[in-house]
Amino acid sequence: MKIVLVMTDPPLPFGNAAARWYYVLLRELVARGHEVVTLAASSKATDEVEARQLFPADKYNLRIYPTVYRSGFAAKLRSLRQPFAYIFSDEMKRDLEQELARGFDILHLEQLWCGWLGLEHTSRALLNVHHLQTIDLSEAPMVDWKSRWSRHQVNSTERHLLGKFRYIRSCSPRIVDMIRQHSPQSQIRVIPVGMDASLYRFIPPEKRTLEPVVTLVGSMGWYPSTSAGRRLITRLWPEIRRQVPDARLKIVGWSARSVLKEHLETPGLEVFENVADIQPYFEEANVFLYAPARGSGMKIKILECMLFGVPVVTTSEGIEGLPAQDGVEASVCEDDAGLIARTVQLLRDPERRERQRLAARAMVELHCGPNATVSAIEAFYQQILRDQPG
Repeated sequence: MKIVLVMTDPPLPFGNAAARWYYVLLRELVARGHEVVTLAASSKATDEVEARQLFPADKYNLRIYPTVYRSGFAAKLRSLRQPFAYIFSDEMKRDLEQELARGFDILHLEQLWCGWLGLEHTSRALLNVHHLQTIDLSEAPMVDWKSRWSRHQVNSTERHLLGKFRYIRSCSPRIVDMIRQHSPQSQIRVIPVGMDASLYRFIPPEKRTLEPVVTLVGSMGWYPSTSAGRRLITRLWPEIRRQVPDARLKIVGWSARSVLKEHLETPGLEVFENVADIQPYFEEANVFLYAPARGSGMKIKILECMLFGVPVVTTSEGIEGLPAQDGVEASVCEDDAGLIARTVQLLRDPERRERQRLAARAMVELHCGPNATVSAIEAFYQQILRDQPG
């Protein structure tokens, strides 16, 4: 097949959450013999350089377009007409239309905002929905008119774009119900996020820390991570530390110190902001505790924890999209008391930690491996082509 693949970021094995799936998807599609033309927006020059090294031009047709941040009345007018389409440059839009005019089998649009680029080709377009901000931000505070306007834009844009596409891929069953509210005519398939487990060295038992360290990693500029961080510090951590007095808490993420500045003096807490490499913090973690208020889609940090071999305590929101069983692949509970009890139990029981982390790694490899996920994507492509007239 000739597949035109549109991405919101360059495909990188350790880029942002979406970029890790893009890396798996592009490599696997090309390895299977498809002709793949990839157009990706990029807000960081360093990401562009790294992606070009990973995907050399002699093997991959990868085109990267720097995001152009415009200002002035014309830019505001364009944003009103197509909210959140500002990340796509005029050059990227022009090149995409020229490529589609040459002929294609499938237009694959990664992330919902890419839907703006495929409105003229919905009969052969697959729109991938990783998460829905309507869910993610539903409990986030709106402090002024700007935040209220932004929330209105998010909600109305998601409704508009979802209603336009016939073929939609969701990463988890939970999102499907909301997609159907806005697009009852769509054909929706649930296909999990793909992860390349070979990139993650499972931490051997002898390298695992014996110290009772509870860790949370996440971008604190995003409400689900912020809510998880604040819940952990204010509601869960005091009782965990009371029961395990020598326990320590480490929170790592973008803007972590600035967002959590009022909590920096919390006993036993260390906060690390904008670190270059998060792997050492996984290696130092005894338990990963993530309990967001809201947050749709599959959580890449949870998948990474499981691949590295860090036992996870979380909620149904955190484990969304994974067939994890409480006490087997993860420790799952909704209420504070249950989360605290499960964390303390894991901190005190090394054999339980070992069983859970081994089961979790095996589950992710099976459920989210490149072969399983991209094979499911191919099957969806084939259905789209079968549905074409003539």
